[in-house]
Amino acid sequence: MDVLIPLAQQQTAPAPGGGISSILFFILLFAGMWFLIIAPQRKRQKRQEAMIKALETGDKIMTSGGLFGEITNVKDDRLVVKIADGVKIELGRSFVATKIEDPS
Repeated sequence: MDVLIPLAQQQTAPAPGGGISSILFFILLFAGMWFLIIAPQRKRQKRQEAMIKALETGDKIMTSGGLFGEITNVKDDRLVVKIADGVKIELGRSFVATKIEDPS
């Protein structure tokens, strides 16, 4: 019984540098997320905004809903799009998914 008492009274000190390694881990985790997720998403968003600003009459587009059409009129915040003979719709600029390029 006397042997167990000194062992129970011993306390282990925390390892030195434990706080620095956990901070370094979170910094590296954030940097990895930045390069793998955030930076590419911002690049795609800037490309999309530039494409939407450059739209003009005569461009063929596809909407986010899957409609294909040709722009007949450009307004400040929306586009008039011809989707069939005699059928024109007004569409918000943000609903344009892609600009269709001619294969030729």
